[in-house]
Amino acid sequence: MLSRVEVRVVRVEARTVVNVLLIVLAFAILLEVIWLSRQVLTWVLVALFLALALNPAVQFFEQRGLRRGYAAGLTSILTLVALFGLFSLFVPTLVREANDFVQAVPDYVDDISKGRGPLGDLADRYDVVERVREAVQSGGASGVLGVSGTALAITQRILTTIVAIVTIVFMTFFMLLEGPRWVERFFALLPEGSQPRARRVGYKIYRTVGGYVTGNLLISVIAGITSTLVLLLTGVSFAVALGLLVAILDLVPLAGATLAAIIVTTVAFIDQGWIVGLIVLGFFVVYQQVENHVLQPLVYSRTVQLSPLAILIAVLIGAKLAGILGALGAIPVAGTIQVILLEWLEMRRERAETSPAASSS
Repeated sequence: MLSRVEVRVVRVEARTVVNVLLIVLAFAILLEVIWLSRQVLTWVLVALFLALALNPAVQFFEQRGLRRGYAAGLTSILTLVALFGLFSLFVPTLVREANDFVQAVPDYVDDISKGRGPLGDLADRYDVVERVREAVQSGGASGVLGVSGTALAITQRILTTIVAIVTIVFMTFFMLLEGPRWVERFFALLPEGSQPRARRVGYKIYRTVGGYVTGNLLISVIAGITSTLVLLLTGVSFAVALGLLVAILDLVPLAGATLAAIIVTTVAFIDQGWIVGLIVLGFFVVYQQVENHVLQPLVYSRTVQLSPLAILIAVLIGAKLAGILGALGAIPVAGTIQVILLEWLEMRRERAETSPAASSS
């Protein structure tokens, strides 16, 4: 005897279909708006990171009796004065060394093309010059160097950079000034019973992100200063410029310090030969061990409590999604996700513990 097969018909109302289509359309529009305004969003994120790094100083002045506005203004002024002082000390040397480096590049290229020096031996062994010459003949200089900008494009980039700096400065100041009020308004929108937990989570996120930003800046400054001192002591040219490059690249987690070491060590080999190059290479190997095992655990142990594997995965995903800025923001984002996830698990555990007690009573 054959069994009867029941067929269920699911009816979907037209209003449900329209709502789903509207949600998909709204999400697509949101993604398009984010993509079109990605440059402005980048400025906002940079300003937010700077505000988080400067907020401890603002709180310090507030604890000494200053109002929030005066504390934010004083912190901004002191920061600008410090930056101006650093620029006045280093920029002339940096510009001079950059010009010297540009003028020295043809000599370096000539040494490599004629097989002189350590890199010249390597270039002669692996036919680097011949390969570059073939690439130039096939694709032109732009195919090898990727140089396709014009004077107008360079001018636009300079103006965009100036506008970005001014905008970031003002946004950072207003974030320092009005940040606590925005946070309080957000908490006020939540149900009264959820506010204590939300404040606790917000404090943990602030501690994670702010601690990472401040610590990352501090470690990068240390890397730049120590590298400059070693390059000055070993007589490597362009020490200040290379030290600044190390400080900037060291901001990028994991890969930045390695890339800086490769660039600076290469310049040391070209400029001073094998002995100095090996000394600089040894310094970077030792310093990266100290940074990875002493400085970073000391700075990040109480703020960003992530395993090295989680940091590596976060940085790779962030770099894939948004390049260098994605790599910079990957660790605080991962730390924020970890805080929210741990708080959610704790809330579920509390509910599981209270539900048997309520049922037994």
